[in-house]
Amino acid sequence: MAGRKRKLLSLTAAAAAAAAAANTHDNQPDLKLKVSPAKQKKPIQNSQSAETEQSHYFTKTKPDLQHRLGEEFFKQPCISLAKAFLGKVLVHRCVDGTELRGRIVETEAYLGGEDKASHSAGGKRTERNMAMFMKPGTIYVYPIYGIYLCMNVSSQGEGAAVLLRSLEPLQGQSVMRQLRAARRKEGARQLKDKELCNGPSKLCQALDIPRCFDRRDLASDPEVWLERDPDTNPAEPYDVVSAPRIGIESHGEWAKKPLRFYLRGHPCVSVVNKEAERLSPS
Repeated sequence: MAGRKRKLLSLTAAAAAAAAAANTHDNQPDLKLKVSPAKQKKPIQNSQSAETEQSHYFTKTKPDLQHRLGEEFFKQPCISLAKAFLGKVLVHRCVDGTELRGRIVETEAYLGGEDKASHSAGGKRTERNMAMFMKPGTIYVYPIYGIYLCMNVSSQGEGAAVLLRSLEPLQGQSVMRQLRAARRKEGARQLKDKELCNGPSKLCQALDIPRCFDRRDLASDPEVWLERDPDTNPAEPYDVVSAPRIGIESHGEWAKKPLRFYLRGHPCVSVVNKEAERLSPS
Protein backbone atom coordinates (compact mmCIF):
# COMPACT_ATOMS: atom_id res chain seq x y z
CA MET A 1 0.00 0.00 0.00
CA ALA A 2 2.83 2.31 0.94
CA GLY A 3 4.56 1.49 -2.36
CA ARG A 4 1.42 2.34 -4.32
CA LYS A 5 1.11 5.66 -2.48
CA ARG A 6 4.72 6.51 -3.25
CA LYS A 7 4.09 5.71 -6.93
CA LEU A 8 1.06 8.05 -7.07
CA LEU A 9 3.03 10.84 -5.43
CA SER A 10 5.82 10.32 -7.96
CA LEU A 11 3.37 10.58 -10.93
CA THR A 12 1.76 13.72 -9.47
CA ALA A 13 5.15 15.36 -9.06
CA ALA A 14 6.10 14.52 -12.66
CA ALA A 15 2.85 15.99 -13.98
CA ALA A 16 3.39 19.17 -11.98
CA ALA A 17 6.91 19.48 -13.34
CA ALA A 18 5.66 19.06 -16.93
CA ALA A 19 2.98 21.71 -16.42
CA ALA A 20 5.53 24.10 -14.99
CA ALA A 21 7.79 23.54 -17.97
CA ALA A 22 4.89 24.21 -20.36
CA ASN A 23 4.00 27.44 -18.54
CA THR A 24 7.59 28.53 -18.67
CA HIS A 25 7.66 27.92 -22.45
CA ASP A 26 4.36 29.82 -22.95
CA ASN A 27 5.75 32.84 -21.15
CA GLN A 28 8.79 33.01 -23.39
CA PRO A 29 8.67 35.64 -26.20
CA ASP A 30 7.70 34.27 -29.65
CA LEU A 31 10.67 33.37 -31.78
CA LYS A 32 10.61 34.74 -35.31
CA LEU A 33 12.60 33.58 -38.27
CA LYS A 34 14.96 36.19 -39.55
CA VAL A 35 14.43 37.08 -43.19
CA SER A 36 16.84 39.20 -45.16
CA PRO A 37 15.45 42.60 -46.26
CA ALA A 38 15.82 41.52 -49.88
CA LYS A 39 13.33 38.70 -49.34
CA GLN A 40 10.79 40.73 -47.39
CA LYS A 41 7.84 42.03 -49.39
CA LYS A 42 5.74 44.86 -48.00
CA PRO A 43 2.22 44.95 -49.41
CA ILE A 44 0.95 48.29 -50.67
CA GLN A 45 -2.20 47.88 -48.59
CA ASN A 46 -3.86 44.97 -46.87
CA SER A 47 -6.94 43.60 -48.52
CA GLN A 48 -9.13 44.36 -45.51
CA SER A 49 -8.64 48.11 -45.95
CA ALA A 50 -9.25 47.91 -49.67
CA GLU A 51 -12.38 45.85 -49.16
CA THR A 52 -13.74 48.36 -46.65
CA GLU A 53 -13.40 51.27 -49.04
CA GLN A 54 -15.58 50.35 -51.97
CA SER A 55 -18.56 51.62 -53.86
CA HIS A 56 -22.12 50.42 -53.45
CA TYR A 57 -21.61 48.39 -56.64
CA PHE A 58 -19.49 45.62 -55.15
CA THR A 59 -20.46 43.70 -52.02
CA LYS A 60 -18.62 40.37 -52.29
CA THR A 61 -14.98 39.47 -51.72
CA LYS A 62 -14.80 36.87 -54.51
CA PRO A 63 -15.40 37.52 -58.20
CA ASP A 64 -18.95 36.86 -59.30
CA LEU A 65 -18.27 34.89 -62.46
CA GLN A 66 -21.79 35.31 -63.75
CA HIS A 67 -20.96 38.97 -64.44
CA ARG A 68 -17.59 38.34 -66.10
CA LEU A 69 -17.57 39.10 -69.82
CA GLY A 70 -16.45 36.22 -72.03
CA GLU A 71 -14.82 36.09 -75.44
CA GLU A 72 -18.09 36.59 -77.34
CA PHE A 73 -18.39 40.11 -75.92
CA PHE A 74 -15.09 41.18 -77.48
CA LYS A 75 -15.97 39.92 -80.97
CA GLN A 76 -17.21 43.31 -82.14
CA PRO A 77 -15.96 45.91 -84.64
CA CYS A 78 -13.67 48.43 -83.01
CA ILE A 79 -16.09 51.35 -82.75
CA SER A 80 -18.89 49.14 -81.41
CA LEU A 81 -16.56 47.65 -78.81
CA ALA A 82 -15.29 51.07 -77.74
CA LYS A 83 -18.87 52.11 -77.01
CA ALA A 84 -19.79 48.76 -75.43
CA PHE A 85 -16.94 49.15 -72.93
CA LEU A 86 -18.60 52.22 -71.41
CA GLY A 87 -20.17 51.30 -68.09
CA LYS A 88 -18.32 47.96 -67.83
CA VAL A 89 -16.04 47.27 -64.87
CA LEU A 90 -12.31 46.56 -65.14
CA VAL A 91 -10.95 44.37 -62.32
CA HIS A 92 -7.38 43.59 -61.28
CA ARG A 93 -6.85 40.99 -58.57
CA CYS A 94 -3.48 41.75 -56.98
CA VAL A 95 -0.99 39.21 -55.65
CA ASP A 96 -2.27 39.61 -52.07
CA GLY A 97 -5.88 39.00 -53.14
CA THR A 98 -6.92 42.65 -53.11
CA GLU A 99 -9.28 43.46 -55.98
CA LEU A 100 -9.18 46.90 -57.57
CA ARG A 101 -12.23 47.92 -59.60
CA GLY A 102 -13.07 50.80 -61.89
CA ARG A 103 -15.98 51.53 -64.22
CA ILE A 104 -14.94 52.47 -67.76
CA VAL A 105 -16.23 55.96 -68.65
CA GLU A 106 -14.04 56.92 -71.63
CA THR A 107 -12.45 55.03 -74.56
CA GLU A 108 -10.81 55.63 -77.92
CA ALA A 109 -11.08 53.44 -81.03
CA TYR A 110 -8.01 52.76 -83.22
CA LEU A 111 -9.17 51.10 -86.42
CA GLY A 112 -6.04 49.37 -87.68
CA GLY A 113 -4.43 49.68 -91.12
CA GLU A 114 -6.41 52.61 -92.50
CA ASP A 115 -6.14 54.62 -89.25
CA LYS A 116 -3.08 56.87 -89.54
CA ALA A 117 -3.06 57.43 -85.77
CA SER A 118 -2.97 53.71 -84.96
CA HIS A 119 0.19 51.82 -83.99
CA SER A 120 -0.81 49.33 -86.69
CA ALA A 121 -1.28 51.94 -89.45
CA GLY A 122 -0.63 50.46 -92.88
CA GLY A 123 -0.76 46.95 -91.45
CA LYS A 124 2.57 47.42 -89.70
CA ARG A 125 3.37 44.58 -87.30
CA THR A 126 6.11 44.81 -84.70
CA GLU A 127 7.10 43.01 -81.53
CA ARG A 128 5.53 45.89 -79.64
CA ASN A 129 2.08 45.94 -81.28
CA MET A 130 1.59 42.20 -81.87
CA ALA A 131 -1.34 42.10 -79.42
CA MET A 132 -3.35 44.31 -81.81
CA PHE A 133 -3.34 41.46 -84.35
CA MET A 134 -4.32 38.75 -81.86
CA LYS A 135 -7.85 37.56 -81.13
CA PRO A 136 -10.45 40.05 -79.83
CA GLY A 137 -10.09 40.57 -76.10
CA THR A 138 -6.28 40.46 -76.11
CA ILE A 139 -4.68 43.06 -73.84
CA TYR A 140 -2.22 45.47 -75.45
CA VAL A 141 -0.06 47.32 -72.92
CA TYR A 142 2.57 49.71 -74.25
CA PRO A 143 4.84 52.36 -72.69
CA ILE A 144 4.75 56.08 -73.48
CA TYR A 145 7.50 58.59 -72.69
CA GLY A 146 9.53 55.63 -71.47
CA ILE A 147 7.90 55.56 -68.03
CA TYR A 148 4.09 55.39 -68.31
CA LEU A 149 1.82 52.62 -69.58
CA CYS A 150 -1.44 52.54 -71.53
CA MET A 151 -3.90 49.65 -71.72
CA ASN A 152 -5.77 48.67 -74.89
CA VAL A 153 -7.95 45.72 -75.87
CA SER A 154 -8.01 44.20 -79.36
CA SER A 155 -11.28 44.05 -81.29
CA GLN A 156 -12.50 42.59 -84.56
CA GLY A 157 -10.59 44.03 -87.50
CA GLU A 158 -6.97 43.61 -88.55
CA GLY A 159 -4.78 45.49 -86.08
CA ALA A 160 -7.72 47.26 -84.39
CA ALA A 161 -7.89 47.96 -80.66
CA VAL A 162 -9.63 50.12 -78.08
CA LEU A 163 -7.71 52.37 -75.68
CA LEU A 164 -9.10 52.59 -72.14
CA ARG A 165 -8.87 56.28 -71.26
CA SER A 166 -10.66 56.80 -67.95
CA LEU A 167 -12.27 54.87 -65.12
CA GLU A 168 -14.53 55.67 -62.19
CA PRO A 169 -12.91 54.13 -59.07
CA LEU A 170 -15.28 51.62 -57.46
CA GLN A 171 -13.23 49.52 -55.05
CA GLY A 172 -9.79 49.86 -53.45
CA GLN A 173 -9.48 53.65 -53.64
CA SER A 174 -7.01 53.78 -50.74
CA VAL A 175 -4.70 51.36 -52.57
CA MET A 176 -5.13 53.30 -55.81
CA ARG A 177 -4.21 56.51 -54.00
CA GLN A 178 -1.01 54.94 -52.69
CA LEU A 179 -0.09 53.58 -56.10
CA ARG A 180 -0.62 56.99 -57.70
CA ALA A 181 1.25 58.80 -54.91
CA ALA A 182 4.29 56.58 -55.46
CA ARG A 183 4.69 58.16 -58.93
CA ARG A 184 4.11 61.76 -57.82
CA LYS A 185 6.36 64.35 -56.20
CA GLU A 186 6.78 64.14 -52.46
CA GLY A 187 4.43 66.49 -50.66
CA ALA A 188 1.95 66.71 -53.54
CA ARG A 189 -1.67 67.21 -52.54
CA GLN A 190 -3.86 64.15 -52.02
CA LEU A 191 -5.80 63.20 -55.13
CA LYS A 192 -9.58 63.24 -55.18
CA ASP A 193 -11.31 60.00 -56.13
CA LYS A 194 -12.30 61.40 -59.53
CA GLU A 195 -8.63 62.13 -60.26
CA LEU A 196 -7.30 58.63 -59.57
CA CYS A 197 -8.06 57.07 -62.96
CA ASN A 198 -8.97 59.99 -65.27
CA GLY A 199 -6.39 59.31 -67.96
CA PRO A 200 -4.92 56.26 -69.74
CA SER A 201 -1.64 56.23 -67.79
CA LYS A 202 -3.33 57.18 -64.54
CA LEU A 203 -5.67 54.21 -64.68
CA CYS A 204 -2.75 51.85 -65.31
CA GLN A 205 -0.99 53.25 -62.25
CA ALA A 206 -4.10 53.19 -60.06
CA LEU A 207 -5.05 49.60 -60.95
CA ASP A 208 -1.40 48.48 -60.97
CA ILE A 209 -1.55 47.27 -64.58
CA PRO A 210 1.99 46.02 -65.42
CA ARG A 211 3.74 45.70 -68.77
CA CYS A 212 3.59 41.89 -68.47
CA PHE A 213 -0.21 41.98 -68.99
CA ASP A 214 0.53 42.59 -72.67
CA ARG A 215 -0.93 39.80 -74.88
CA ARG A 216 -3.01 38.28 -72.08
CA ASP A 217 -6.61 37.29 -72.72
CA LEU A 218 -9.05 39.58 -70.90
CA ALA A 219 -11.77 36.93 -71.32
CA SER A 220 -9.97 34.21 -69.37
CA ASP A 221 -7.07 35.67 -67.37
CA PRO A 222 -7.26 34.94 -63.59
CA GLU A 223 -5.75 38.29 -62.58
CA VAL A 224 -7.49 40.83 -64.80
CA TRP A 225 -10.94 40.76 -66.36
CA LEU A 226 -13.99 42.77 -67.35
CA GLU A 227 -17.39 42.59 -65.63
CA ARG A 228 -20.91 43.67 -66.38
CA ASP A 229 -22.21 46.01 -63.67
CA PRO A 230 -25.49 44.42 -62.47
CA ASP A 231 -26.67 47.70 -60.96
CA THR A 232 -26.58 49.83 -64.10
CA ASN A 233 -28.17 49.67 -67.53
CA PRO A 234 -26.02 49.65 -70.68
CA ALA A 235 -25.14 53.15 -71.80
CA GLU A 236 -27.86 54.44 -74.10
CA PRO A 237 -26.78 56.18 -77.33
CA TYR A 238 -27.83 59.57 -75.98
CA ASP A 239 -25.55 59.06 -72.95
CA VAL A 240 -22.45 58.72 -75.13
CA VAL A 241 -20.48 61.67 -76.52
CA SER A 242 -18.38 61.14 -79.67
CA ALA A 243 -15.37 63.45 -79.88
CA PRO A 244 -11.91 63.62 -81.52
CA ARG A 245 -9.19 61.57 -79.87
CA ILE A 246 -6.56 63.15 -77.62
CA GLY A 247 -2.88 63.73 -78.41
CA ILE A 248 -2.86 62.78 -82.10
CA GLU A 249 -2.94 66.27 -83.65
CA SER A 250 -0.14 65.44 -86.11
CA HIS A 251 -2.18 62.77 -87.93
CA GLY A 252 -4.14 65.05 -90.25
CA GLU A 253 -7.78 64.21 -90.89
CA TRP A 254 -7.60 61.25 -88.52
CA ALA A 255 -6.99 63.66 -85.65
CA LYS A 256 -10.44 65.12 -86.22
CA LYS A 257 -12.46 61.92 -86.53
CA PRO A 258 -14.88 61.44 -83.59
CA LEU A 259 -13.40 58.16 -82.33
CA ARG A 260 -13.26 59.04 -78.63
CA PHE A 261 -16.34 58.06 -76.63
CA TYR A 262 -17.31 59.10 -73.12
CA LEU A 263 -20.28 59.22 -70.79
CA ARG A 264 -21.84 62.66 -70.85
CA GLY A 265 -21.51 64.56 -67.59
CA HIS A 266 -19.38 61.97 -65.81
CA PRO A 267 -16.86 63.63 -63.44
CA CYS A 268 -14.11 61.07 -64.20
CA VAL A 269 -13.87 61.86 -67.93
CA SER A 270 -10.34 63.09 -68.71
CA VAL A 271 -11.20 65.85 -71.22
CA VAL A 272 -14.66 67.29 -71.85
CA ASN A 273 -15.38 68.54 -75.39
CA LYS A 274 -18.22 71.06 -75.26
CA GLU A 275 -18.49 71.34 -79.04
CA ALA A 276 -18.77 67.56 -79.43
CA GLU A 277 -21.40 67.46 -76.68
CA ARG A 278 -23.41 70.10 -78.50
CA LEU A 279 -23.33 68.03 -81.70
CA SER A 280 -23.94 64.66 -80.05
CA PRO A 281 -27.57 63.54 -79.45
CA SER A 282 -28.87 64.26 -75.95
